[in-house]
Amino acid sequence: MPKNHTTNSTADKCAAVTAQIIEQLDAGVAPWVRPWTTTGVSDMPTNFATRRTYRGANVLNLWMAQTARGYGTAEWTTFKQTIDLGACVRKGEHGTPVFFVSALEREEKNAKGELVERHVPFWKFFTVFNIAQVDGLPARLPVAPRPEIERLASVDAYLAAVGATVRLGGDRAFYSPANDSITLPRPEQFESVSAFYATSCHEHAHWCGAETRLARQFGKRFGDSAYAFEELVAELTAAFLCAELEIPGRLQHPEYIANWAAVLRADNKAIWTAGARATEAVHFLHKAAGFTKREDDAA
Repeated sequence: MPKNHTTNSTADKCAAVTAQIIEQLDAGVAPWVRPWTTTGVSDMPTNFATRRTYRGANVLNLWMAQTARGYGTAEWTTFKQTIDLGACVRKGEHGTPVFFVSALEREEKNAKGELVERHVPFWKFFTVFNIAQVDGLPARLPVAPRPEIERLASVDAYLAAVGATVRLGGDRAFYSPANDSITLPRPEQFESVSAFYATSCHEHAHWCGAETRLARQFGKRFGDSAYAFEELVAELTAAFLCAELEIPGRLQHPEYIANWAAVLRADNKAIWTAGARATEAVHFLHKAAGFTKREDDAA
């Protein structure tokens, strides 16, 4: 099996992931809303060999594969890593693509006839297998789930450390650019404390996109859909944070589902842009909170 692939099939596989997400959105389901309840262990897709988490839209793709095939774990490994670990992928098993951006450096002549170096990005993918598809992997001690009260306390400390101005009260959750503040209903107004923190993560995603922080703008590329696209970025950010911080995530804005599907139909790379911006937001919030986590090279 080749280590990676750089043929036109990469674009086809990217498009297939987008099509699968659109299909789920059309059915009223967002693939970033995981249909299982967290057990107190991170639900972020993780490489078994390196212990690094995947990122961006790859998280969605691996979540979709995990859900569709009923895998009980979010751990994955490449074919080569499996062999290096003295294990083997079972015959007949099909892997899941993971995408990343690489680049070529080449010299070209500019308008003046001078040779200049040009950075040419291109997409690549490699295939991973869930550890449920593998035999002979070395045994590892299971990670003990954390009690809910401990998990929620750590989330509260994380968000407090970020330092955003958060005001409690009323019956709406929103980020106000004018006041640079987040407003949330009180925790007891939510169906659960976890739902309160998931909503807070969503609004913190908007907060970190402000001009004085990540200056997140989408301009002409998304036009009239820019607002819905920002909501998609915030939704993905919240989903990634909920998975990493071990709290159940939930879809907060189902009214945007049709708009998100329309955006993805118009631009089959949009979900990768949204995933990248969400990953950027998570990085920003982690840094502000003093939270560190290793990552792999997946896009």
